[in-house]
Amino acid sequence: MNTSLTRRGAAALLAAAPAAIGLCLLGTATANAETAACPAPGTSATATDADGASCSATSAGGAAAAYGLGGDASADAGPTSLSLAIAQNGGVATSTSTMLSGPAAIALGPGATVTTAGVRPGLAIGIAGPGATVTVPGTAAPTCTGGVGFAGDFQTLQGCLSVR
Repeated sequence: MNTSLTRRGAAALLAAAPAAIGLCLLGTATANAETAACPAPGTSATATDADGASCSATSAGGAAAAYGLGGDASADAGPTSLSLAIAQNGGVATSTSTMLSGPAAIALGPGATVTTAGVRPGLAIGIAGPGATVTVPGTAAPTCTGGVGFAGDFQTLQGCLSVR
């Protein structure tokens, strides 16, 4: 019975991730907000600070990407890892990764805060709507509070959902 629950949880996570990314791509940022893009493949670092948007990405042999669409995004990738942060319309997204991990942080709206950490091999995603706080530490269960938020962590095989 536990095996089927784990499979259902994994299926739900895999179904939710593309939907959330689609919402992020289809959502509109504040009309006057700037877009800040910071891709950092290989060993590199980049930072951009535009009016109302900022991003920074650092990679030490992995791949980091941060995108501030009227928000603040920061991504830091260690060797052989991936790190993604997307912040839109006043959100704050922070993602850090170590070897063989791939966390993604997506913060959509005012007061949205997401912090993800990849500390073990595996993928992790945290998505927060306006006013929500989502934290994925990679070593313990994720937490979702304050507003609509979701997290799924294949490092710990745990997740959380907040609907208020």
